[in-house]
Amino acid sequence: MKKLICVKDVENVEKKGQKVFYIDSNTIITPSAKDAAKACGIEFSTETPVCAVKSSEANVCEVKSSQPQACAAKNSCEEIASSLAKASDGGIDTDMIYKVFKAMMDKGLLNGILDSFSNKPYIAEIDPCGLKVVRGSSVKMEVLDTGNPSDKVFYQEIINGDDGCKMNAGVITIEGCTFDWETACQELYYVIEGTLTVTVDGKIYTAHSGDSVFFPKGAKLAFGSPDKMKAFYATY
Repeated sequence: MKKLICVKDVENVEKKGQKVFYIDSNTIITPSAKDAAKACGIEFSTETPVCAVKSSEANVCEVKSSQPQACAAKNSCEEIASSLAKASDGGIDTDMIYKVFKAMMDKGLLNGILDSFSNKPYIAEIDPCGLKVVRGSSVKMEVLDTGNPSDKVFYQEIINGDDGCKMNAGVITIEGCTFDWETACQELYYVIEGTLTVTVDGKIYTAHSGDSVFFPKGAKLAFGSPDKMKAFYATY
């Protein structure tokens, strides 16, 4: 069974003052551990550790951008305007299109459009009180490393400590495969569609659309699906 990295392992590395967590290829990192590492500024690496080299010029390579972040929205407007102008064979004035989009942006009417051109994992509306609405259709799934490159398992975390939440939550899909898993914390799954199979000590449990499954911390099991399963999960 592959080695599992959880939040506690990341916390131990942080206590040592290390910024690189060295792992091998036979390792699975839980989504919550990835979030914890990101929050602590810790990177995972499969390279062999090397001695740190002190240099008085260590900070020379640091580059500061001369362009404020506010220019990003302007550039997005210009790109959209240019694309529309090209699509119309030059029949529409680029400056005119830009002014229209700029006016929409100033009134907050362009946020959704600009978000669709970004590399964000999903689109969400956030209120100052802490409320967060994640648009499910916008969620971009990432590969979950099960140790087997042929496994079709994807996930995306949509709620975590960055939202002031003590638990993590997201969406996971499993398609036609089975893989071993050890829970690093309490985990709850709600099956949205498809069939989820859970194997514990040789016994198979099956959950269908609308079913919920709970796992205590430290459970050793195997996840799987004979078709394509999609579920919402929460860990704590």
